[in-house]
Amino acid sequence: MAGRPPGLLRRAWEEDGAALAPSSRPKPNEMCKVQPLRADLCLSALALSREEENTLDIIRTFLRRRSKQETEKLRFLASICTVCSTTSVDSTMWDMLYFCQLEVVEAIEVLLQEEPTDHLGTALRQQAMLAITSMSRAGLLLQEKSSSLLHTCFCSIFHLPPQEDTQGPKASLYSKTLAAMDSMLQVLVRSAGTLGILELQNILQLLLPFTSSQPAVVQERAMARIARLANFITTYPLLQVCPCFAQTTVLRHQCSKTYQFVMLGRLVGHLTLCCTCKDKGTRHEAAEALHHLHTFILQQRRRWPWLHDTGQLQHQEGWQARQPWQLSQNSRASRIFLMFMKYLQPSDQADIILMAIKSLRAPSAYSISFAAHMVDVLVADPAFQPGQVLNIVWAIYRNLPSVRAVIALNSLDRALLVLMEKHPSEVVASLLQCSPTCTHVAMAMWKVMLSEPQIAEKVVRELLSMLMNQSLRKTSTKDNPRILSLAAARTISEILLQPACLREVEAIFPQLFLALLFQVSFTTELTLQEVHVFWREHQQDLLTPIRSAVQSVRVLLCSMGFESQVLAIEAQGGWDALLSTQTHLMGVRIVAREMMKTPRPLRSTIFCHLAELLSVEDPTWEMIAMAFLIEMVGCTDLNEELDRALEIFSMYLQSQCLGMPSLVLRGILRLTERPDTARKTLVLLPYVMERLQGADSDASAAALPVLGNMLRLLEGKTPSLTALALADKLQPLFNDESDTVRELSIRLFQNVMGLVVGAEKKKMKKEVWDSLLPLLFHLHDQNKSVAKASQEALHSAGRFLKWEQLAQLAETAQAWRISECLLARNRSRAKDYLRQSQPYLQSPQEPLRREAVRFIGLIGRQVNEHEKMEYVREVLQGARKDASPLVSSLATQMVLILRRGRLKSRFNLQRLSLQLSRAWTRWRSAPSEHSAWAETTQQPQPEDALQAGVSPLPEV
Repeated sequence: MAGRPPGLLRRAWEEDGAALAPSSRPKPNEMCKVQPLRADLCLSALALSREEENTLDIIRTFLRRRSKQETEKLRFLASICTVCSTTSVDSTMWDMLYFCQLEVVEAIEVLLQEEPTDHLGTALRQQAMLAITSMSRAGLLLQEKSSSLLHTCFCSIFHLPPQEDTQGPKASLYSKTLAAMDSMLQVLVRSAGTLGILELQNILQLLLPFTSSQPAVVQERAMARIARLANFITTYPLLQVCPCFAQTTVLRHQCSKTYQFVMLGRLVGHLTLCCTCKDKGTRHEAAEALHHLHTFILQQRRRWPWLHDTGQLQHQEGWQARQPWQLSQNSRASRIFLMFMKYLQPSDQADIILMAIKSLRAPSAYSISFAAHMVDVLVADPAFQPGQVLNIVWAIYRNLPSVRAVIALNSLDRALLVLMEKHPSEVVASLLQCSPTCTHVAMAMWKVMLSEPQIAEKVVRELLSMLMNQSLRKTSTKDNPRILSLAAARTISEILLQPACLREVEAIFPQLFLALLFQVSFTTELTLQEVHVFWREHQQDLLTPIRSAVQSVRVLLCSMGFESQVLAIEAQGGWDALLSTQTHLMGVRIVAREMMKTPRPLRSTIFCHLAELLSVEDPTWEMIAMAFLIEMVGCTDLNEELDRALEIFSMYLQSQCLGMPSLVLRGILRLTERPDTARKTLVLLPYVMERLQGADSDASAAALPVLGNMLRLLEGKTPSLTALALADKLQPLFNDESDTVRELSIRLFQNVMGLVVGAEKKKMKKEVWDSLLPLLFHLHDQNKSVAKASQEALHSAGRFLKWEQLAQLAETAQAWRISECLLARNRSRAKDYLRQSQPYLQSPQEPLRREAVRFIGLIGRQVNEHEKMEYVREVLQGARKDASPLVSSLATQMVLILRRGRLKSRFNLQRLSLQLSRAWTRWRSAPSEHSAWAETTQQPQPEDALQAGVSPLPEV
């Protein structure tokens, strides 16, 4: 029991009327003022009689020495009884014993452990329990040690020889010892006060293990103690139990754990099973205990007048409850069990089922037929929670290998079918958790559920649902959908070998096929920890999770008659490609192409199911589903389903998933190349144009050919308007990091110029003028295809602007002359050219940075204002820090030239152009010399300019 703080010694701290009352306690956040100790009160409080002092000395001495003599042990125990029975809570002796109660309890426990169990020689056991009883009454029994102490008492007494072997005085001592135990247990319940129901359940939990798997005499003694306790609670009116006890529904009621009888189900189930055990004495005591428990239930129900049954009916039922006790063994147990059924809540029923299933094992201490009957009755109308279903399925899985009796096996089969009928999701998930790799025990349970067609359909559909439940991300193995979906795939590959379920599988084949294919992709993302969880039971099979998932797909196709597709996929390396994350999408495409050879109704169903799945974005499977759908778009006989695909494409073109937009665009490109579907794709034109504004080079590379095809499909004024809108989006792509994007965007820009007509042509001229300088720079692109595309685009720009000189220069790729031509044609655009040139100073391509430096140098000669000249020189000063010696050296030369370029009377633009042209010719002819020169030169001098082919500036 919970200990109490000392009382009498506290009086020494009190002042007249100023201290707290003895029963008061300061709250944790209150401050207590320490009072001066009064000597007169201390002397009176500590003054003990000689008899009390002798009693305490006996206890202290024994705790110090732990004497082995029997008389000393008995004196120690008797002294405890004396102290606890003759003192009050406020006495000095109580206070002293309070501070050493732990040592006292441990000493009693040691004394009981030291007693031999082969005979009952002394009254020590009886005296020890009397001491425990006295300490409990006095509030000195530590609750933390009570369970351990009680277990020691039970072990010390229950394992004594049978009473028949004890005669004479020892027989009387035996009876007194058991009576002392019964009294002790009753006092423990009484002393608990409002916690009496909790203390009762604690005692029962300690007693129940002794009633099973023990010698018959131990079972009978433990059961007798339970029967005596059950009889006691019928006579103890202060024991409080919650109104929801015994299946009573109380509105607006919040149940308190303090008053719950949570072990009612376990107690009823265990006692009922014990009514069928082999030992007659145990059966009798179990029946007696159930009778008293039934009486207790009726008494508790009479306390609540709002119940429907009247007190008279309860009274009669209580008396009639004795009648089954006189029936035969199994009939009596069955009648008793049915009497309690209406008082059991679902949680109680679940506890009994777990006990009954365990009792079906061979050999069993109880009647297997009756245990099977209990299972049948309890699962007939279950209202179990998911956690309870999981426990029941686990119990069947663990105990099934040890069940031999036919009646027991049939009972478990019926239980599985009933549970699957009413709790399909919970049963399937529970069995997958029991065995992720589908062991032979789990397969036996699956076969039972597949034996009934209606149940088999539920099983297959729940497995399909489990496969698709992959979006959650948890780390717990017990409740981890990642592992459960993988287990479902493995289980499907096993149950597909059973002919009984093929019809159910065929009904949902398209959905199941795609779910397994998604599972293959999903398995590639599993962590090592999750792989270990799945593989730990069958590592010897060398079947990794990913191979297991691929195997499931193959088995499904073969079972549905698609062996030719399986072989074709194998020949193309599709199955192996699915095993790797790098080649996984390629494997999906191979599988999809082969599935396109199946009958049209099946392909149409698969297409529609893919569209349904993709209608809601889910990163778990959307990439695989889209790859499969795009392969199906190539089927010419699925035009009716095309509109649904176009709706999905518009949604996924805006996806942020890496690789998704480019994947969709490749599918759209196929449609634009087919005459029968090309025009339908025009509804996607705005979405495709938006993809040009992102940073995804792959998406841009895929979008540009699509736009080129779509522009050719437009009619009327639409091509001109669309081309004008597209031109502004294409220019930023000229500088994309992808060679393909640069080339395609430049070529599409060239085509766009030819599509603009009418009033839009004036607006298009501005776009073309803005494109000239980037195209000029890309004449020097490292990629020859890009340089060629830029040359052709410049030629078309000259034609569009009706600027024949530019067209001719572009045709012969005279970049230097084009630069002069641009600056000479429109000097007012020098500022715009400078703005366009600066980003190229940061280009990753060295040739483009050199061209930008050279062109900015030419711009500097066009600037007349001092401030603008200084700005140009600042731009070039930054280029002098370029990592390339060629670029930095050229920037240095440009700065020196511009520094003296203000002497216009002696140095004009024509002369500068000639000098720069010669310098550039020599520079490109001997780059190694300039590299060495750049490394050794810190500050270029005028004579250095001569070496570079540039005449030194004249002196002032």
